[in-house]
Amino acid sequence: MCGIVGAVAQRQVAPILLEGLSRLEYRGYDSAGICTVDSNEFSCIKTVEKVQALKEDVQAHGCRGSIGIAHTRWATHGVPSVTNAHPHICD
Repeated sequence: MCGIVGAVAQRQVAPILLEGLSRLEYRGYDSAGICTVDSNEFSCIKTVEKVQALKEDVQAHGCRGSIGIAHTRWATHGVPSVTNAHPHICD
């Protein structure tokens, strides 16, 4: 089962999104990711680890923006991997 959190705010949304994912952890997942938008620039960070590892990656690499989405995923198609983790983006 997946968990999806979205946010639009007048401040940075990464903390809001990560808190939302933390509250959905009880549902189980094999990968997690976050994507934010700041001045038409997308920042996406994904992992096959726990939400805590995603939080640490966001703190280390930044994920700025006032619009964003975060997602946890159980793989039903494809193996758990960073490439298959959500949210998906097109380059």
